[in-house]
Amino acid sequence: MNARARVWRGRRAVAAGAVATVLAVAGPLAAPTAAADPGPAAGRQDRHRSDDGTDGAHRRGAGADDRKNDSGPGKGTARRHRSAPVKGPVLAAAADAADVPTGDGVHRSLDPAVHDGALATLNLAVADATTGTLLYGSGENTPATPASTTKLATAVAALALIPPTTRIATTVVRGSDPGSITLVGGGDPTLTALPTDQVRVGGQPVDADTAPASLADLAARTAAALKAAGTTTVRLGYDTSLYTGPLLHPEHDATNIAAVTPLMVDEGRIDPKSPDEAPARVFDPAGQAAGAFADRLRAEGVAVDGTPAQTPAPAGAAAIAEVRSPTVPRLVERLLTTSDNTLAEAVARQVAIAAKKPASFEGASAATLQALTALAVPTAGVVLNDGSGLSSKNLIPPITLTELLARAAAPDHPELRPVLTGLPVAGFTGTLVNRFGARSGAAAAAGVVRAKTGTLSGVATLAGTVVDADGRVLVFALMSRTNGGDARGAVDRIVARIAACGCR
Repeated sequence: MNARARVWRGRRAVAAGAVATVLAVAGPLAAPTAAADPGPAAGRQDRHRSDDGTDGAHRRGAGADDRKNDSGPGKGTARRHRSAPVKGPVLAAAADAADVPTGDGVHRSLDPAVHDGALATLNLAVADATTGTLLYGSGENTPATPASTTKLATAVAALALIPPTTRIATTVVRGSDPGSITLVGGGDPTLTALPTDQVRVGGQPVDADTAPASLADLAARTAAALKAAGTTTVRLGYDTSLYTGPLLHPEHDATNIAAVTPLMVDEGRIDPKSPDEAPARVFDPAGQAAGAFADRLRAEGVAVDGTPAQTPAPAGAAAIAEVRSPTVPRLVERLLTTSDNTLAEAVARQVAIAAKKPASFEGASAATLQALTALAVPTAGVVLNDGSGLSSKNLIPPITLTELLARAAAPDHPELRPVLTGLPVAGFTGTLVNRFGARSGAAAAAGVVRAKTGTLSGVATLAGTVVDADGRVLVFALMSRTNGGDARGAVDRIVARIAACGCR
């Protein structure tokens, strides 16, 4: 093995049974539906679409940068259907020792593709998921702009710190004055004002595990408790004190991300049913949520005096009613599959709360780094300013992204498995549904790649898992600066070469 093949510094070797463990979670692809994705958002449309399936850039609003990155179905765009690939499962058990790829083999396979003219610069790492051996690296320790692959760090930190049964509560408590109640935001942006049968995640109906908490249910429970106590008229306040720091992301555009507040419904969308890739958001998500809650209380026969006012809930106030989100692992799968920026920032703040840090951009970033360090993930050169990857000031080396993926596959970290099950499947689900298409030059890898996408102006990234020609599972991170050409297609073709390679 040449000098390119080296063992990651400070890394424990991943046991041979690791990928088999993942297989039990993920399973093989089924034909020809989107059921291959065990996460909550099968069939999610990518924000970046083109007719050749290479992750185009049709967007509403401000241009083609990843402030509109990877997060939602485009209006009027039909999901492409294709037959299931014959190559096999997305994640498979480890191959025999004779089938172990080598650094020389990977280098020979990738060398032509990594010099694609669409890529101005490319930092990359490719490693064997079973042994932890770095098979091929180029600038693998050099920090690069991660875009939405930042969400891998957010997801790993959340799953490492927060118990898997945790659900985020939205609560109603008694107010400080007689006849008053307070709606308390707990940080669940998926709380919905829609009836359950109208809720869609990635264009698909929800099930019992993925259905968001219902504002109507909260109003009904609150009204029942008030009436039981003989109260039919209230004054309503709402409490957003859980979060600190700036309300708006530095890249806030009122479409790709909502104001970051612990109280909102339907992620602050003006139209909760909108299929737009970057739906218009309300100016004041917390106030809008409180107003919607007041309307539902009235519909339940409880009069609400005046307009809801922002006010802190009394310390130790008794709860009247509450509703809870899906579990944190289901939220993590959703934010990865759909590249949901608003949900990613909410989950990042739950990381901060679990780490006893301020629930702010700064506190969440510090808590995420602390969690990665505790997992022995290399963080040299990592700079985080948010949990979503919208910040162009974030920096992550490729080796860190591949380590995150390897940790998620390791048998001693089963709590991290939703990182893998939440990754979009190439050509089938989430933000990869319209990549690896027939004219992309990468179609052979459809169905055998799971990866998190990331795109900002001049940046294209992809990090995930791929099954090679011998059934060996490799992890990879590709982080490129672009020359204005089809950088996403160029990145996909590199991954397709890994999939086609036995690389021995």
